[in-house]
Amino acid sequence: MGGYRAPLRDINFLLQNVFEAEKVFAAMPETKEVTDDLISAILDEAGKIAEQLLSPINQSGDLESCHFENGKVTTPKGFKEAYDAYVEGGWPSLTGNVNYGGQGMPKVLSAMIEEMFFGANSSFCLYTILTTGATLTISQHASEELKQTYLPNMYAGIWAGTMCLTEPHAGTDLGIINSKAIPNSEGNYDVTGTKIFITAGDHDLTDNIIHLVLAKLPDAPPGPRGISLFLVPKFLVNDDGSLGDDNGVVTGSIEHKMGIKASATCVLNFEKSKGFLIGELNGGLSNLFTMMNYERLSMGLQGNGLAESSYQLASGYAKERLQGRAAKGPKLTDKAADPILVHADVRRMLLTMRANTIAGRALSLYSSFQLDIARFHPDEAERIRAGQLVSLLVPVQKAYCTDRGFESCVLGQQVLGGHGYIAEWGLEQNVRDARISQIYEGANGIQALDLMGRKTVRSNGELLGILFKEMEGFIESSKHIEALAEGLTKLEFLMGELKQATNTVIEKAKKDPDEIGAASYPYMELMGLTLFCFMWQRILASVHLAKVNNDGSEDYLNGLLGSGDFFMNRILPKSKTLLEEIEAGAKSLMAVTADQF
Repeated sequence: MGGYRAPLRDINFLLQNVFEAEKVFAAMPETKEVTDDLISAILDEAGKIAEQLLSPINQSGDLESCHFENGKVTTPKGFKEAYDAYVEGGWPSLTGNVNYGGQGMPKVLSAMIEEMFFGANSSFCLYTILTTGATLTISQHASEELKQTYLPNMYAGIWAGTMCLTEPHAGTDLGIINSKAIPNSEGNYDVTGTKIFITAGDHDLTDNIIHLVLAKLPDAPPGPRGISLFLVPKFLVNDDGSLGDDNGVVTGSIEHKMGIKASATCVLNFEKSKGFLIGELNGGLSNLFTMMNYERLSMGLQGNGLAESSYQLASGYAKERLQGRAAKGPKLTDKAADPILVHADVRRMLLTMRANTIAGRALSLYSSFQLDIARFHPDEAERIRAGQLVSLLVPVQKAYCTDRGFESCVLGQQVLGGHGYIAEWGLEQNVRDARISQIYEGANGIQALDLMGRKTVRSNGELLGILFKEMEGFIESSKHIEALAEGLTKLEFLMGELKQATNTVIEKAKKDPDEIGAASYPYMELMGLTLFCFMWQRILASVHLAKVNNDGSEDYLNGLLGSGDFFMNRILPKSKTLLEEIEAGAKSLMAVTADQF
């Protein structure tokens, strides 16, 4: 049993060799000073926080959980001290708007920090990412007065942030929320309603909590078109910037959950709480999606982080646990048994974890680069292209990385056998903590439906065409690498399967709209598998180049080659069954009547 170790070597290889981050950032004036050396230095420090501050309080925080007494929430022992150290290091301002005290760093950098923090302590990380997402929304959509009032203290970590969407009767279908915003005599709004499942809705880490709340005016249009977004602080802010009166934000309770127990998930009651409009009236949902895209990316990073943590525990255990003998004869003749790593099925589980974790990290970086290009690139056409890619990639990255992340946690638990089921080793906590990543910020079924419906059928495959151009460009530029020939052929074949599936659903949906929902999940998995294949081909191309240039440890590079080979030969063939499932259509799904369930 050991603590989390920041996977800096893998991360730096992806950033420097695969994606050539320094070149990407050099092309954009606002990020041109973000060099490989700067990235490595920042990631090194973040890795120390993950290893030395967050990992040691992960299991104890899970055991203690949050406390709710007399209407107040307190976090487990050690969390406040860890948060204060996090703030002292300036981490809350990393990607913030430089005009209000932020550092203006790219999402690519914060994404890898989030992955490490999630791997070390998912509950703690949730407090930090909610504030980051809230500041992004305020920075992009709020008035100058609200930015000046709230962003500096949020970037300083003195105040935190949340987003408040879900209500007892309204989860995915936000169009039916009941929370009301009534205009008041001060030119603002009195917000009333109940929100549930509010991550970091109340805690003792900061002096104030700034809630972004969806609500409707009494005369608002019905459905999603009538939703507005309001900034509702826990405590009002005086004209001189000091904290004022309590704002009627009452914590009703905290949830008792399967996992992320040290993260306070709250029921919040807004009792005529003063709210300040963000953006235009009735434009709240689109404005909040600025935050949602980043939060969904973060959920994929949670899946990656916990998969990495589980892999570290499982691979270390497999090297030490002695059980049985290797099929070809004893490896440790002086011992009563061999390490379980000699067994093919244990290797299957570990290599599945390793191959998917590396690909998931690469896909998360690829998506993050598109977010940065859409934000910073001086060429409007490049910003538009990147934004279109983001809209296609985020639902896949969120759903596929969290599915594979949970799978990796379960596989790690299986490697440990009985030891994986008890609390001491930490695998059972990883399983519990990872499970929520498939549910919140839009359940994975909703992500798949968004991908299949809005991003594919409604766009007539246009967004997929943009992705295919990226893939085709890579294939053309890599044909000279002889060792990639077979892999590139497989990628082209997979692209063909995805195109076939896309055309099939688009045509079928013209006659039967149920075809969209029937195909959505296997379609998301097929696209995820295709993207993982694309990522692995990019990784393997960089590995071969590094070997030619004698750049890096031969053993490390060969390990990447082995993991990539396993992915291409043992995981990729699953695409065939996914295509069959998609083409099977909606008939068998919709034929069973409600009474027959």
